[in-house]
Amino acid sequence: MAGLPGARSVSPGSPAALDGSFLLSPLGGLMCAQAVLGLLVWSLIAATTYHLHAAYGWVMFVSLFFWILTLLFLVTYLLQLHQKFYMVPWPLVLMISNAVATVLYLTAFVTCAAAVQPTSWRQWDYNRRAAASFFACVTMITYGVSTFFSFRAWKGLGSNAATSQVTDHA
Repeated sequence: MAGLPGARSVSPGSPAALDGSFLLSPLGGLMCAQAVLGLLVWSLIAATTYHLHAAYGWVMFVSLFFWILTLLFLVTYLLQLHQKFYMVPWPLVLMISNAVATVLYLTAFVTCAAAVQPTSWRQWDYNRRAAASFFACVTMITYGVSTFFSFRAWKGLGSNAATSQVTDHA
């Protein structure tokens, strides 16, 4: 794809190859960070009695949904599948996904932080929920930064004429 860092041209009929240079790009590094941080958020909430509080159900939904979606995007870019499905505007899809994740993680962070009660009858639930609130905030920030970089990739900012040429897929 023309606007993504570390993008190579792959013909539609060739087998999927691992693109390790994507992990070194800002979007690849942020996706890895989002996967790790998202895993921390939902595993910390899952380790508590979240089913007793409706607010934590929302936090679980947001964190688990975007963790799975981020892993799917990460595998798609690592295996260069985004170049095989060239008809999909991947930079736009990634930007919209990251923007929605930022907004929903903001609501999940506020919900989780507001629902933490220091007088919980189980002390370890309080610690895990407080840690989940912190990691939800950090995850929200990484999605926000990723939205910025995916917007730049979508608009073609930061590239020159030689790297932004569209290849003929016919």
